[in-house]
Amino acid sequence: MDPVRNPFSPGAGTPPPAFIGRNALLRKADVALQRIQLGRSARSLILVGLRGVGKTVLLFRIREQAAAAGYKAIMLETPENKSLAELLFAPLRQILLSLDAMENISTKAKRGLRVLKSFASGLKVRIGEVELGIDAELGSADSGDLESDLGNLFEAVGEAAADRKTAVALCIDELQYLRETDLSALIMAVHRVAQKQLPLVVFGAGLPQIVATAGRSKSYAERLFEFPDIGALTSAEAREALTGPVGQEQVTFTEGALEEIVRVTEGYPYFLQQWGYEVWNTAKVSPIDLATVRAASHLVVEGLDESFFRVRFDRLTPREKAYLRAMAEGGPRPQRSGDIAEQMGVKVTSVAPVRNSLIKKGMLYSPAHGENAFTVPLFDQYMIRVMPLWPEPRDRP
Repeated sequence: MDPVRNPFSPGAGTPPPAFIGRNALLRKADVALQRIQLGRSARSLILVGLRGVGKTVLLFRIREQAAAAGYKAIMLETPENKSLAELLFAPLRQILLSLDAMENISTKAKRGLRVLKSFASGLKVRIGEVELGIDAELGSADSGDLESDLGNLFEAVGEAAADRKTAVALCIDELQYLRETDLSALIMAVHRVAQKQLPLVVFGAGLPQIVATAGRSKSYAERLFEFPDIGALTSAEAREALTGPVGQEQVTFTEGALEEIVRVTEGYPYFLQQWGYEVWNTAKVSPIDLATVRAASHLVVEGLDESFFRVRFDRLTPREKAYLRAMAEGGPRPQRSGDIAEQMGVKVTSVAPVRNSLIKKGMLYSPAHGENAFTVPLFDQYMIRVMPLWPEPRDRP
């Protein structure tokens, strides 16, 4: 097939040819955006799911919806080593400067900039060479307590947006990397603007552990946010994600080819795009058959092992790799901590710090008390491929 005409779009955060099975969620986000613009209450969304289900792509789409509706909309990604205050300073500065630059003088926008400077000073945010060119507003958002100051700052930004008859949307990805105290401050700040019905909204996305963390941080989190579970596509949806794009190019799959792709990808959107892309490039004619899919699968797995899986594996310590390799023996299903420790031939208490570290790194989550599951689909298969001889002699009890 002509690679130039390949309809599939593999890659982290790359929009697929069509949003299959996600339209209801996008409509819900649109309703929330419209209600907030009207000054009415609406629960925002924090998208929850494993790697490869399309959370980032959906968050980008929600940002686009917000921008199309007239919002000042910004997309952010939470790094592992940055505080929430540092993460928010630059985008909020950008938003306030854009509000201040609009026609006519806005005392609210200028006040927002003064409060932002107070916020940066109180929390000692590293702002480098950035100069706001305005005095800080003493007594506002300058206590050095993030839970108190962020609420003051969000209120000032919301008032500035309302004064300019617009709204603000912050779309924050990888929320699981926020410290629990930072997440608590974010929830409190959202609560504050919601109480005052100000036009500022936060949409987020994160791994499954974010639900429990948000609940521990603030018991009213579920009244501010919905936590839709973004999972793999159903068999019918996965087939549509494959047949729809190729159909626009007058190409089809045989039934056996479709069944095989759905089986090996387990319906995860990221993998569907990877397989679809490589299968298209491998195919010579239409319809694309089972033999072509099997030939392409070797190339896909090699590519995933060298990129998608490898970048996560290389961040692990030897002890963490051993823990995940022991988990892989039990397959993809959730597994008890005691069973993993038994597989390793050690006491469960001795590997508890390893488990905690893997959760912090976003490799594991706990679907129930004492249970562990991979956050990366198909990672159990990768661990067996990359560590076929296990236990290593040094790991044997």
